[in-house]
Amino acid sequence: MTTTKPAPAPQNSPAGRGVGDAIRNWWGGLSRPAQWGFGVPAVLVLAVLPLFKLPLLDTPGTSFGGVMAQFAMYALIAIGLNVVVGQAGLLDLGYVGFYAVGAYSVGLLTSPNSPWNQTNGGWLDPKWAWLACVPIAILLTAISGLILGTPTLRLRGDYLAIVTLGFGEIVRLLADNLPEITNGSLGLSRIQYPKLGESDSHPGGYFSSGNLGDTTSWNPLDRANSGTWWYWLGIVLVVGVLMLVGNLERSRVGRAWVAIREDEDAAEIMGVPTFKFKLWAFTIGAAIGGLSGALYAGQVQFINPAGFNVINSMLFLCAVVLGGQGNKLGVIVGAFLIVYLPNRFMSVNVGGQSLGDYKYLFFGLTLVVVMIFRPQGLFPARQKLLAYGRQVYRAVRRPVAAPATGAGQ
Repeated sequence: MTTTKPAPAPQNSPAGRGVGDAIRNWWGGLSRPAQWGFGVPAVLVLAVLPLFKLPLLDTPGTSFGGVMAQFAMYALIAIGLNVVVGQAGLLDLGYVGFYAVGAYSVGLLTSPNSPWNQTNGGWLDPKWAWLACVPIAILLTAISGLILGTPTLRLRGDYLAIVTLGFGEIVRLLADNLPEITNGSLGLSRIQYPKLGESDSHPGGYFSSGNLGDTTSWNPLDRANSGTWWYWLGIVLVVGVLMLVGNLERSRVGRAWVAIREDEDAAEIMGVPTFKFKLWAFTIGAAIGGLSGALYAGQVQFINPAGFNVINSMLFLCAVVLGGQGNKLGVIVGAFLIVYLPNRFMSVNVGGQSLGDYKYLFFGLTLVVVMIFRPQGLFPARQKLLAYGRQVYRAVRRPVAAPATGAGQ
């Protein structure tokens, strides 16, 4: 009699993995239209969260819409830094410098305190000045990334980290010591923002800091305060940047980044022009940092050098490391934790001190714990083959039936 033994389940089968891996496998098995079908409603649900004060998510003592607007800005920063650190494996400790270049590009062109102001009789109309300055900020930060990366990307490891850290401090010190241009430590105020929806009820428009929102109205446009409007704008920018970076990851550029991150010497021996692709990563990451800086300048309408110190640069890097280097959605979760948790516990007092003021202590301890027990972050990247990866991955993981054995054998 002939019997057939079932093939043993592979050790790395989806059933033996965690919840995160199960979700990842389910998402990877969906077609692109199905992913859009699930993704678009999820984004819409996230968009309406600031309109209602949910007890478990609300931030007492501060506007939840403003917190979510800050999260959208940090998410952009985390995605841009993830291109440099997570995808290409370049340790950048001075990413705040690109963030500052983007913010000051908008501030110098639209603030009345700047000698380069172009909104008072210049070529910029205040109604669309911020929108016109965004591509300028992106271009200038991309150029600054190109200028910085050309001589320094031949360095590796700690040496590159020290150079980038110095760049971030140079930008901050220049902003602090050029009072005739940047107004020094006094900063630039009354920076322009999108003038959308100006009316008698909203004199400055929806994006004005004076828009507190009407919580009694069921019209989402009137109910949303200025922070919620900035959050919506940030979501649109995050989705656009995610699509751009995702397409790059699936292209030849993304495969080169992964090869450089895993072993730069081996990649170069195999014919990958490592310097060119590292420069690509540095320039693209800088451009995204400039976009987030422009968003920050328009949102707060005031910038000064104190907002671009090395501590903020460490927080940006913390979001990437905590969420998971190389995982786009993971670093967004990391950015949310960095922004939301301090604001959530701001109203909790321990010994007469707000618990949110201890955020640097808590994040430092969290990083120590994560590095010990989960060094790849909360959501580690699962790098599969990027060219025809889904088909190859399924073929390799398909279980093989054991050979039939007869009774007389």
